[in-house]
Amino acid sequence: MYFTIFISFFVLQRLSELFIAKRNEKWLLEQGAIEYGQSHYPFMIALHTLFIFSLIAEYILSGQPPISWMFLVIYLAVLSFKFWALSSLGKYWNTKIYRIPGVYPVKKGPYKFLRHPNYMEVVCEIAVIPLVFHLYYTAIIFTILNAAMLFVRIREENRVWRM
Repeated sequence: MYFTIFISFFVLQRLSELFIAKRNEKWLLEQGAIEYGQSHYPFMIALHTLFIFSLIAEYILSGQPPISWMFLVIYLAVLSFKFWALSSLGKYWNTKIYRIPGVYPVKKGPYKFLRHPNYMEVVCEIAVIPLVFHLYYTAIIFTILNAAMLFVRIREENRVWRM
């Protein structure tokens, strides 16, 4: 029961992020934004989709392990940080890389202290979410895959902001 509630919440949260990203994308394009990193974006979508399927499959195959309340609390802390990071970006936040010519990176909230706080949060999320239900294979495999994806993603984003 806990897993069903958790995974439902997680999927709804991800879908709401896509809805917000689509709304922000419309606004960004109206402001003259240019999209970058299109070649890696389908791989990023695939990674996050497969992550959800892996959570479900490993949970079922592992005999439905119990919830770890400690990791649930850690996940909620990570989620709070995520909301802070995303709300700091406001309409500039997106799952894609957009840049409005002449506009510089946001420097408020966690962006005052860290260059890529949202990616730091994603690293924590990918590692911690599976641990809420002792799904170690998903935690290890997707942490490695996510590191490879973020290597590409951050390099592209840094390149865009140097332009």
